Amino acid sequence: MDRAVLVGAPERDLDPRLADEHLTELARLTDTAGGSVVGTLRQRLERPHPRFYIGEGKADELRALVHARGADLVVFDEELSPAQGKNLEDLLNVRVLDRSELILDIFATRARSHEARMQVELAQLEYLLPRLRRMWSHLSRIRGGIGLRGPGETQLETDRRLIGVRISDLKEKLRQVAKAREVQRRSRQGQFRAALVGYTNAGKSSLLRALSGAELFVEDRLFATLDSATRTVDLGSGYEALITDTVGFIRKLPHHLVASFRSTLEEAREADVLLHVVDASHPDWEEQRQVVFEVLEELGLRDAERILVFNKVDRLTHAEEEALRDRVRALEPRPAVFVSALHPASLEALRDTLRARTRARLTQVEVRLPAADGEMLAALYREGEVLHRADEDGTVLVTVRLPPAVVGRLRSDARVDVREVA
Repeated sequence: MDRAVLVGAPERDLDPRLADEHLTELARLTDTAGGSVVGTLRQRLERPHPRFYIGEGKADELRALVHARGADLVVFDEELSPAQGKNLEDLLNVRVLDRSELILDIFATRARSHEARMQVELAQLEYLLPRLRRMWSHLSRIRGGIGLRGPGETQLETDRRLIGVRISDLKEKLRQVAKAREVQRRSRQGQFRAALVGYTNAGKSSLLRALSGAELFVEDRLFATLDSATRTVDLGSGYEALITDTVGFIRKLPHHLVASFRSTLEEAREADVLLHVVDASHPDWEEQRQVVFEVLEELGLRDAERILVFNKVDRLTHAEEEALRDRVRALEPRPAVFVSALHPASLEALRDTLRARTRARLTQVEVRLPAADGEMLAALYREGEVLHRADEDGTVLVTVRLPPAVVGRLRSDARVDVREVA
């Protein structure tokens, strides 16, 4: 197990409590990655030092701390430039990572599906490319000699070229996966879809497991799951929803990671509603909520329909929950639901909210079809809410609420007559 010293060097105007929380979260990330925190160092900065990010005197203090604690790894909460990383490794004589590299490492160990592994590899390679000079040890120019004469290409240039080829290959493979996902999404047209989004460890997977009854991996760790999962959830009264669990967000999420997971997050883009899950028991839930808003904006989902779902209310006292509800009403014009994945009865409010959304998007129509067409009649019952049925001289007149996509499909079918009901 790596022995890690953590370094927090936020801007001077950041709230001290938030600065401490950022470093606490970095410790949890280090634990998730399999490291053991043996020391921390803090410095408030007006601006990053160009050589070491922290000041030179603080860098010397860090070197002494690393030696005293027997550390073999230093993790910065801020993103380091390639030059700063190299200078720090030369000074400290141990490996130096920043928050982005640590998150990428966690994703590499947590990715299970072929798609997730490709997405993580792409993000790692794009992050690595400008940092090759620090991370590669074989950088000396190839010497001349038999079999080695020629352009004198450096090993660094060779590595850059090979990584560029691999990046192009991964992007093409992920484009093919995205096409397959698009076919899957088209097959679900007409079904009400919701996507769970939120800060990592807010309890999205636990919530989906509780709603669907399906077995899903759940662990009280950051980024416990990376692979999206879609399950059918019974909303009651004959309504169903397809709910997808997406990868969790975190502050300072590496840009390359967001970009490479874009195809997975398309599930959120195609959803009828986003269920923004918030850990109600976390003291900094407001900051976490804002982080999720910013990532959604980066994905072009700023104006998407959202329902705030405050999970883990079982960890609050009655007074704390009432204070939370008052704060949410003051902050957020959108509707909010308060639940606990551990208490099934509390989930009924979320089911009711989703059922109301499902009904609101249905179109009420009258459909006249041949009485002998049992297959189409069964489809109406399966895909909509049948309100009335009348059998008339070899035909059936059905008043039914249907998704707009299904109504459009029926209008193009010559066997049936469709009339919208005001």
